[in-house]
Amino acid sequence: MLSLFAFGAMALFGQIAAAGQSFAGTNLYYAAGLKADMRAKYLDSLQDASIRVLRVWLDGQHSGGTKGTDITEYAGLEPSSVGTYDDTVLSLLDDFMVESNKRGIKLLISMHSWNSLSGGSDPYAQNWGKDGFYTNSDATSAFDARLAHILAHEHSSLGKPWSALGDYIFAFEAQNEAMIGLGEQFIKDNTAWQCDRAAALKKTGTTIPISTGGASWLDESLQAQWFDCEHLDILAIHAYGPGDYSTDKLQGYTDKATAAGKKLIMQEWGACYFDTENNNCPQGGVLDVGTRNDNIQKWAAAISAAGIPWMYWQILPNNDPHYGYDFEVASIGEEEDPSWQTLKQAAKDAESAESPWDWEALLDTGANAGAASASASGSKKAASKTVDAPSGVITAPPKTSDGSGTKHKYTTVVTYTWEA
Repeated sequence: MLSLFAFGAMALFGQIAAAGQSFAGTNLYYAAGLKADMRAKYLDSLQDASIRVLRVWLDGQHSGGTKGTDITEYAGLEPSSVGTYDDTVLSLLDDFMVESNKRGIKLLISMHSWNSLSGGSDPYAQNWGKDGFYTNSDATSAFDARLAHILAHEHSSLGKPWSALGDYIFAFEAQNEAMIGLGEQFIKDNTAWQCDRAAALKKTGTTIPISTGGASWLDESLQAQWFDCEHLDILAIHAYGPGDYSTDKLQGYTDKATAAGKKLIMQEWGACYFDTENNNCPQGGVLDVGTRNDNIQKWAAAISAAGIPWMYWQILPNNDPHYGYDFEVASIGEEEDPSWQTLKQAAKDAESAESPWDWEALLDTGANAGAASASASGSKKAASKTVDAPSGVITAPPKTSDGSGTKHKYTTVVTYTWEA
């Protein structure tokens, strides 16, 4: 039975020339480090909630910075110097994508992040600075080599490069929230960076879609030039201010993207655990569970009503420790999260929503997914090394769309030493 909010959302679909059904996804930036037992339980919970896409990162991580999750620690892809690759994270994701595929879930691979670039240990920032990473030709050439290295990575059990794993990978994005700490004007002045990175990825011959990695709010996430970039397939929205969840506001971008031959995804959004104003979420009193669940339900329905699939930030594989900037909801844990059933129903409702884009082929995981759906309601080790790895955290949270609050989803800045 559809929820009342889902029915209300469907009533608005007269605005949409439907081509297919929408879907829901989620983010877990440290998913590569999940241990086998937790990984299986987590993916089972996502499958049960009809989650179709999981977004993962390649930044190095450790247990102290991962929302209370006990993970296998791993370094970032270029932990200490540009062009010197440690493929541990790729090998961990080799295993992860096989298990997710069995459950009808694809991965969206974020290949670098502003969080790493701004964290103090990133070799690109050390060589060229944060702004130079985007403007220096040597930096962009080195980064394009990183992108090519990732797509050329041969899967440890499938024997194919990632560039050819369309049954397992939903999309690639060059960088999470590129340029956000440098200001909106810097983004406007350097919009070509996104298109150029997409072109570099397409040169590998991959047919897997290329996405942007969002920005601080709705309008900043959807720069006009990106609608005209022939190499970008999906434009990603990151938004945490409730005004950016307005169906009417989103519908204008849906129409613009459809006319330009682009797809849209609400790649990051969330409902704050705290009672802070405007969904601004640093720390505060605990919001009433009923109010938070109402927010999750109505905002998810509003996004779906504009025909846009959404990906919640984040669904956790353990009880939420309620750190600052807490949008998370746990799908498994010692005690059930009081918002999990609401988010789970919202994800199921998203499958019933109509979209102006046909997602069926992009969500298809092949024969493995069909077998998994019918039956359900040993990594390759890189060479040992010690590195000073980036913590994957943001140090200067950006403003929400109305400027009244900040959005910061990560954990305390930590510099640590990792050993394979």
